[in-house]
Amino acid sequence: MRVDRLISILFGALLAAGSTAFGQGAPLPEAAPESAGFSAERLKRLDEAMQAKVDGKQLAGIVTMLARHGKLVEAKTYGQQDLASGKAMPKDAIFRIYSMTKPVTGVAMMILYEEGKWKPSDPLSKYIPEFAGLKVYAGTDRAGKPILAAPAHAPTVGEVMSHTAGFTYGFFGSSPVDKLYMASNPLFAPSLDEFIARLAKLPLVYQPGEEWLYSVSVDVQGYLVEKLSGKPFPDFVRERIFTPLGMKDTAFFVPADKLPRLATVYKPDPKGTGLVPVPNDPHVSDPPGLPSGGGGLYSTASDYVRFAQMLLGGGELGGVRLLAPGTVALMRSNHLSERLQTPDGKFGIGLYHMQPGLGFGYDVAVFDDPARIGSTAGKGSFMWDGLAGTWFWVDPTNDLVFVGMIQRIVTEPGMPDMENLSRALVYQALVAPGQ
Repeated sequence: MRVDRLISILFGALLAAGSTAFGQGAPLPEAAPESAGFSAERLKRLDEAMQAKVDGKQLAGIVTMLARHGKLVEAKTYGQQDLASGKAMPKDAIFRIYSMTKPVTGVAMMILYEEGKWKPSDPLSKYIPEFAGLKVYAGTDRAGKPILAAPAHAPTVGEVMSHTAGFTYGFFGSSPVDKLYMASNPLFAPSLDEFIARLAKLPLVYQPGEEWLYSVSVDVQGYLVEKLSGKPFPDFVRERIFTPLGMKDTAFFVPADKLPRLATVYKPDPKGTGLVPVPNDPHVSDPPGLPSGGGGLYSTASDYVRFAQMLLGGGELGGVRLLAPGTVALMRSNHLSERLQTPDGKFGIGLYHMQPGLGFGYDVAVFDDPARIGSTAGKGSFMWDGLAGTWFWVDPTNDLVFVGMIQRIVTEPGMPDMENLSRALVYQALVAPGQ
């Protein structure tokens, strides 16, 4: 047997052995609020505000987890997992985290970055030849047909990591390119290969690097993970992220034996009488043909707080290191030019509008100057949320992590701003920020 092959086998065995003990998903150690620099009395305001959203029938149920200095300061549940059954919300409820999948995909990409598999300046077509002929939408002719121009430069991997490559989603806009996306439905393709094939036939919305637009870029990253690693995307994230970190309930589907823990998704009743359930995906227990790097994962608050704590720890959790501190720093650094951080927040989505003080890294938004946008979060805090209302942030300055899990579609009317509410209430309770 070749020596390099033997080393590979032995390394794999050691990793598996180490992960077996750590991969049980044991909770973070607990700490009293006062020992972590919080006022227990002031922290009650957070609990009261979360409960008020449930009592007011704005949300069915909530799970929140707050950690500081690597210890769990508070883990709370509110309301119900399912309103019809009246089942109380458990701490291990499983949630559709939608776009909170994106930072996970970003970590997968950064693992491959550390292996020398890609550079931010690399053109996408270096790894995805189908993208060699991408064109840019440049208006319409007299007949109403799109005018296509050559890109000023080929879109790069760094641009696809920061939503500046020129792609879109289709369903968030109404431009001619958005309509082409809706007709082609790349995200409804049966596989990642077919997703790329459909996407390669669509024009970019703008010249690469010239705008910021929320897009299928992270699904492109999922495909890149497959091509760069030689492994199916779900296998890579399971083997390199979920198992080492003990994220035992995080996957692109929910096994049948875990379905009793799956929280129901809601939207407001059009009659204004409360909340109505959104139908479950009938294939929720089947591995998807197209595992979406942009929004396909299910997870729990306990699992995600471990993932967030790993990022806060500079790529390490409980003796398991996924990334070097410098790599995490690269991921959470603002990669937008000042021109894209406009005072009017022209570029953005949902709660996040790029502006002086708020930028974007690789698959996460970044507070590069929180005071400038009226936030008491620490400088360098990074975050993202999901379509059904889940949210998280990591604050390296204050050594703090927060994860919130709910299931209510955020694009529906009347959605409360849970992220900014929780952030304000966490920091008003942090009375010893330097300790």
